Amino acid sequence: MSSTEVSGILENSKELDRIRKEQEEVLVEINKMHKKLQATPEVVEKPGDNSLSRLKVLYTHAKDLSESEVTISSMLLTQLDALLPSGPPGQLRRRMGNDPKRKRMKTDSDISRISNNVRSQLEACANLKGEQVAARVRLDEADKDEWFVVKVLHFDKETREFEVLDEEPGDDDEGGGQRKYKLPMSRIIPFPKRNDLSNVQDFPTGSQVLAVYPGTTALYKATVVNGHRKRKTDDYLLEFDDDEENGSLPKRTVHFQKVVPLPEESRQ
Repeated sequence: MSSTEVSGILENSKELDRIRKEQEEVLVEINKMHKKLQATPEVVEKPGDNSLSRLKVLYTHAKDLSESEVTISSMLLTQLDALLPSGPPGQLRRRMGNDPKRKRMKTDSDISRISNNVRSQLEACANLKGEQVAARVRLDEADKDEWFVVKVLHFDKETREFEVLDEEPGDDDEGGGQRKYKLPMSRIIPFPKRNDLSNVQDFPTGSQVLAVYPGTTALYKATVVNGHRKRKTDDYLLEFDDDEENGSLPKRTVHFQKVVPLPEESRQ
């Protein structure tokens, strides 16, 4: 084994370590962006926001690093195979194959797992077809956005847009009849499902939420009066903003399936 051959292996090993460290840094940045978009999805609609562009750059960088990792790993395998003896003395080859360091040089990288998470989120959106969800819609250019209950007709994975149907438009809707809208993911909030309580969020007393006002299909900002429920399926007792009667806010009961987290832009 020549010193040149050993030097080549060491250089590629150092490069592989550098790539993996850079991958970890990129993953941290991607996770930060994911948390930001999950907490405030509406930020992507603000003028001048570059969150999605930044996320695309990070994913592209992560993909390039993953491909570089595969290339360097393949080079190292080729170099090592050329130096290992063939035939019966191949016991050394088997020991090296079980080396934990070699196991870390894998193509199923963390980047692939993140991509799978994104695909899972898109699949979850596609599975909302036929379900009722909360949607933020601007009925008129001069009006403010309003939240109300709609039915999901379709989710386009390419454009990441929902097609939804307002089944019960208000009396002041001059268009009359049911109306369809196309909305981005950031304007949709799924309701909790009775048959899947694992993801049902608990809202403690004093929490601000978005809830369907009793007897309507509209959602308004409300405060949880009693969040100490014995079961996840119990109703919430809420006080809706601007719902004053005789100088006080009446307490209204709302089913847990009609209560969702208050979006960041509504916390004003």
